[in-house]
Amino acid sequence: MAVAVIVACVADASAYDRRVVVINNTSSAIQEFYASNTGQNDWQEDILGNEMLQPGGELTVNIDDGSGYCKYDFRAVFEDSTEATKAGVNVCEVGRFSFEE
Repeated sequence: MAVAVIVACVADASAYDRRVVVINNTSSAIQEFYASNTGQNDWQEDILGNEMLQPGGELTVNIDDGSGYCKYDFRAVFEDSTEATKAGVNVCEVGRFSFEE
């Protein structure tokens, strides 16, 4: 009986919530946003598509790509053509992530 309780309490990586609130705390709009798991060698599709994340804005993004990964690299391309990247963001633990100037 105790074994069943222990097994029931253990969560694997596929059970984690990978939704992250992305916050733009810069003075330039984000026109592209990418999140690729750390096992990828290239950036996946632009999550924003035709949308933009305005300065001071926030957007809830489901980062789950079905791979079971928790660590992702983030990349933002801003309206002024600058870029910002952050490697190894643990989306299973982080509920909010902000780009800062």
